[in-house]
Amino acid sequence: MRRAHRENAHLLPTIDHQPSTRARRVAIVGRPNVGKSALFNRLAGRKISIVHDMPGVTRDRISALCKLGNDPFEIIDTGGIGANVDASFTEQVRAEVEIALAAADVLLFVVDGQEGLTPLDEDLARLMRRTAKPLLLAINKIDVDQHAVRAAEFSRLGFADSLAVSAEHNRGILPLVAWLERLLPAPDLRSPISDPRSPVSIAIVGRPNVGKSSLTNAILNDDRTLVSPISGTTRDAVDIPYERHGQHYVLIDTAGIRPRGKRDNSVEIFSVMRSESSIRRAHICCLVIDAVQGVTAQDKKIAGLIQDAQKPCVIAFNKWDLIKERTEGKEALKEVLEGMREELFFIRYAPSMLVSAKTGAELTRLFKTIERIQIEAQQRIGTGVLNRLLGEAVAGHPPSIRSGKRLKILFGTQPDRNSGKLIPIPEFVLFVNDYKLLDQSYHRYLETQIREKVPYTGLPILLHLRARTPRDKSNDTRGQKFGRYPESGGRPPSGPRKHSNRQADKPKRRLGG
Repeated sequence: MRRAHRENAHLLPTIDHQPSTRARRVAIVGRPNVGKSALFNRLAGRKISIVHDMPGVTRDRISALCKLGNDPFEIIDTGGIGANVDASFTEQVRAEVEIALAAADVLLFVVDGQEGLTPLDEDLARLMRRTAKPLLLAINKIDVDQHAVRAAEFSRLGFADSLAVSAEHNRGILPLVAWLERLLPAPDLRSPISDPRSPVSIAIVGRPNVGKSSLTNAILNDDRTLVSPISGTTRDAVDIPYERHGQHYVLIDTAGIRPRGKRDNSVEIFSVMRSESSIRRAHICCLVIDAVQGVTAQDKKIAGLIQDAQKPCVIAFNKWDLIKERTEGKEALKEVLEGMREELFFIRYAPSMLVSAKTGAELTRLFKTIERIQIEAQQRIGTGVLNRLLGEAVAGHPPSIRSGKRLKILFGTQPDRNSGKLIPIPEFVLFVNDYKLLDQSYHRYLETQIREKVPYTGLPILLHLRARTPRDKSNDTRGQKFGRYPESGGRPPSGPRKHSNRQADKPKRRLGG
């Protein structure tokens, strides 16, 4: 046990406790597979970290806001420390834990009540005591009252504050939050008010090992997520707040999406599910493709997921520094880009660019493109302008005849149903004679004509067709034998016509007394 202590002595530096007035943070720490991620999800109120029986699933540090108490505070999930579960990532995971511990105001030390006290728990307890920070011991997996006696064993660790909880069964969570609030510094009411505008969430997606995490770190100018040549390094979808020139963003670093038949285990399946969910919940998707390997079949499938989700998109061909010699000069650069763009013909609305996470090249252009997407998403085409545009488009290139009928566009409008959304998707409603007469080629032609008026860079255009409803003939008197007056044979009713004389109907004023 002393040897283990000497091996891990470098893990935690001695840090003086200086409470942060800007953000109150709780770091959840412990050895692998004690339920840290399950407890993190319970405190966050939603499933963010992947929970699995296999130890060492969590690698990156993941943060979220806990709103279960009187005042919200930030919680940080960390990878398991102190055991060489995966030697390829041990040092990087330890570095992530050190950063989390340095930034935290309170440490939530989690142990396994079912397995009992282990020598590694005692070793980590000594290391954490050196941080001189407030610490709460959470004895997890005490699922029923009969298991409460197992918590007594952990009193040997010597911590004054301890609590038996069950993250899986939601036992003891509210008392845990109340205890953490007592240990945390009081919220600073004088701190500046946060920006009321919602941040723009950007999902950085792609197949494994194309440089998604490297691109995230290059944007942040920090080693925020784990980077490794080993495929599948990132497992959780990590949400990272980021501010650039006064604009707030949330970068979502996702796990690489491999073909369904090549996914090794259930952890990778869950990781891919989180990545696909990140596509749906993000405002913009940044599809990262390896410029050296070019566009692969899996890249096309991921682009199809973005298209099916009807999401704004920008394509970043990463590792430009490795093909620099092939892109010398404007013509050569244009030829390389056009060649890769042709492979993604079905998502032509997405702008593309060559970037380098290693050198940071063209990252400024990437965010300028994202800002352009935000601006153009707010633009609308007036009804009159839209109908003139559609009329000119049909006159210049009439639709083909199908089954003896030709498509007729009677009226078009752009509804304002997406007002209030951060990045609304442009939608147009076209009233036609028969919506089945519109084929894909003419659909693309109409979309092209609309983009000539407003480019809508990086945004899909949705065309909703509504067929002209047939006239309801049950109340139609046209063509009837007796016209408007069937009860009298078509003639107006006989008798004097009653006229209303409003002046005569008014009461007369009496003159005099």
